[in-house]
Amino acid sequence: MTKLRAMIQTLTGAEPGEVAPVAWSFLYFFCLLCGYYILRPVRDEMAIEGGVQHLPWMMTATFVTLLLVTPLFGYLSARAPRARLLLSVYAFFGANLVGFFLLLTSHAAPHWIARMFFVWLSVFNLFVVSVFWSFMADLFTPAQGARLFAVIAAGGSTGAMFGPVLTTGLTYAVPVPVLMLVSAGFLGACGWCIHRLDRWSREQPGHRSLHRGEPIGGGIWAGIRLVMASPYLLGIGLYLFCLTTTATFIYLEQARLVSEQIQSPEGRTRLFATIDLAVNVITFLTQMFITSQMIGRFGLASALVVLPLASAVGFGVIGLMPLLVCYVLFTIIRRVGEYAVSKPAREVLFTVVSREEKYKAKNFIDTAVSRGGDAATGWIVNGVKALGFSASQISWILVPLACIWAWLGWLLARHEELKRTGRSPDS
Repeated sequence: MTKLRAMIQTLTGAEPGEVAPVAWSFLYFFCLLCGYYILRPVRDEMAIEGGVQHLPWMMTATFVTLLLVTPLFGYLSARAPRARLLLSVYAFFGANLVGFFLLLTSHAAPHWIARMFFVWLSVFNLFVVSVFWSFMADLFTPAQGARLFAVIAAGGSTGAMFGPVLTTGLTYAVPVPVLMLVSAGFLGACGWCIHRLDRWSREQPGHRSLHRGEPIGGGIWAGIRLVMASPYLLGIGLYLFCLTTTATFIYLEQARLVSEQIQSPEGRTRLFATIDLAVNVITFLTQMFITSQMIGRFGLASALVVLPLASAVGFGVIGLMPLLVCYVLFTIIRRVGEYAVSKPAREVLFTVVSREEKYKAKNFIDTAVSRGGDAATGWIVNGVKALGFSASQISWILVPLACIWAWLGWLLARHEELKRTGRSPDS
């Protein structure tokens, strides 16, 4: 066991007292994203099954659902202790998966079930991942986050690699609806990790003064109010909105090209699974060997601006060559940049805000703002195309937006440093 702990310290850069929480956090994120990626190829095929032309409606439905769910989460977080709140969220989504298993085995209204599942999984993914990172920002200090979040994120990437492989193997032995139950089992494992991490937190010196196990307090609309009152949080929300807007355009165009050029559902599912596998392998390697070193050597700003700058180049390329292969390669680069670099860096931004902001404001930004960007982009793209613009022309319009997005990332990193060192108010 001593040799194992020493090996973990060497690989992760964790200090002796951090080995246990890092290991449990790694396992937690592994189980969470493994459960999600078991279902993601199914969702992407269901997006086409439900009709590519209906995607803006499905994205709007996702946004409206999140607007309804966010106040409920605010109500629960104001009253439930942290561990109970997290366990309730995962138990709720686990019960939903059992419900989808029953619906899919009934074979009733398959097109509507496909649309429902697309909306549900889009909500599920954002919500549970947002709650995970809120928990991490609550457990670890800003300095620990800068050192350890990339390693913890690698746990998710490992699960994301394992999930599609598990899906491929299971589909030869069991029908697709059974995947819902398998995913629910991984959510149950997340619950055990939450219990262990919460117990570790309670054993830390100064726990009573931090009150980390107690209810967060505040009102049900606190998340929205906190974001609107803080330029720093508004900046994070705008950064995520830029990310979502550009990603949704790529997703819509790629889905359109895939539906036109690949006729069989099996072929489309294989393509989506291949993209997921490539993204997750490269993401894992980047998280383990590059991200922490990049932040440590060049600062948080480097990790926040690399994705926008890469996107600016990518939009120029697909503006010149709007081919499916270019969209696929751009998707892989974008998602690696998001999961391996931008996401861990963005979570560090939340380590310098209050507990209520970590859970409520962050949840609002990660869910409602993100899916609001999806919905808005879907309708804007349709509207602009109705005016006669091509996908190539829209790509060129997004190049300056990506440059503004990079500037915003640099500004947020500067503000995080000022807040962390106590040299600036929330400005």
